[in-house]
Amino acid sequence: MKYLIVGLGNIGPEYELTRHNIGFLVLNKLADDKGVSFDSGRYANTAEVKHKGRQLFLIKPTTYMNLSGKAVNYWMKELKIPKENIMVIVDDIALPFGKLRIRAKGSAAGHNGLKNIEELTGGQDYPRLKFGIDNNFRPGQQVDYVLSNFNKVEFTFLPEKIDRAIEMIYSFASIGIVRTMNQFND
Repeated sequence: MKYLIVGLGNIGPEYELTRHNIGFLVLNKLADDKGVSFDSGRYANTAEVKHKGRQLFLIKPTTYMNLSGKAVNYWMKELKIPKENIMVIVDDIALPFGKLRIRAKGSAAGHNGLKNIEELTGGQDYPRLKFGIDNNFRPGQQVDYVLSNFNKVEFTFLPEKIDRAIEMIYSFASIGIVRTMNQFND
């Protein structure tokens, strides 16, 4: 079975450790753990890993966040992977820092990367793993906040939260979305 695991983020060193790049950070750690590296591909940097007989195609869109759907749509069709076998890892300001929540579908909730994926793949019916980054910003400061680096306290807890997100990805590919939601969501 094949799965497309999409980490959302922005390319460039200035964005590397920002809250908005948590999808990239999760996939970087997953690839490191498996001893693989990313290659340059069409609309995305790509890698492939195997887990319990499943093929996981990892992509980090190079289109910038707001055009992520272009990469997702292309690789979904190129690899012939159905929407239910896609997992999008995305930052979420509605969740406290480090809170992880997996969903089978849902609204973009104002997230431009998810909006673009919905537009180009034809709907909201694809799994996503939301990684809480909190909403510790003043009105009108959301963009600055999501594009800022994690603070020192957050950096302390980031590795364990990223490892937990990877567990959830492997679970999704192994036992499916429903059982993974039941096991990991609280």
